[in-house]
Amino acid sequence: MNQITSLFGEIIADIEATLLFSPSTTSYNGYNNIVNTVVIAEENEFDDGQFIELPIDFRDAAELFQFGITGALDQRYIEEGTTVICVTNLFHSDADSITRVSVDRNNKSELYDFFAHSRAKPSVIREVLKLAIRLGKQGQKGEPVGALFSIGDAGTVMNSSRSLSYNPFDQSHVRAGDPIMRVMLKEFSRLDGAYVISDSGKIVSAYRYLEPTIENFDIPKGLGTRHHAAAAITNETDAITIVLSESDSRVRGFKNGNMIFNINPEMY
Repeated sequence: MNQITSLFGEIIADIEATLLFSPSTTSYNGYNNIVNTVVIAEENEFDDGQFIELPIDFRDAAELFQFGITGALDQRYIEEGTTVICVTNLFHSDADSITRVSVDRNNKSELYDFFAHSRAKPSVIREVLKLAIRLGKQGQKGEPVGALFSIGDAGTVMNSSRSLSYNPFDQSHVRAGDPIMRVMLKEFSRLDGAYVISDSGKIVSAYRYLEPTIENFDIPKGLGTRHHAAAAITNETDAITIVLSESDSRVRGFKNGNMIFNINPEMY
């Protein structure tokens, strides 16, 4: 028993911060004020001063911890080279897992940068990603569909694209998180073209054919013209893009011409 106690003691020895992932009230109260604590969750329900917003419900613990650590470094809640423990609930509703991590800035989360340092508001990006994931799961009448969302720098994107049809959002005030958007998205998802969304989340247009000047853009093999345009427009403008693939139903994100994530909607 003494050996076990010693082993577990080593896990928490000399830690300089605790990262609490979606904590319950019990676990938050238990850790807060004992050591430097950072809360990483979808909402700041404890009104904690050191808070990082989660954009999606991560299912991979390593990606979750990487996102939280990158955010804590970016917000200067912790410093590079410090030792932290990541506390989360992998199996139950309360904290049941502790992981000791030595913080390394080189092992950063590109997904955090995608949300925190893009031109559009993080809440807008999150809503669009959730829409794409939901559509990837449900499709339309059981059939897979594709979609392309350009988010941020809408004026420049509009100047780098042309209309394929009438714009159903002309003079409207529909925003990315509005319930009506979910209904309209299903209705329009089979039609070609991109959705153009402003920094603040307003749906500026649908049915836009993106025409970036960059040709022969380098993207992973097997991805078609929709992904090519999505990558290229982010290299030419300050927009980011989220693409739902009709062929494999995966959701991919692009920024600065690079693919940042490639996720299976069924995992979220």
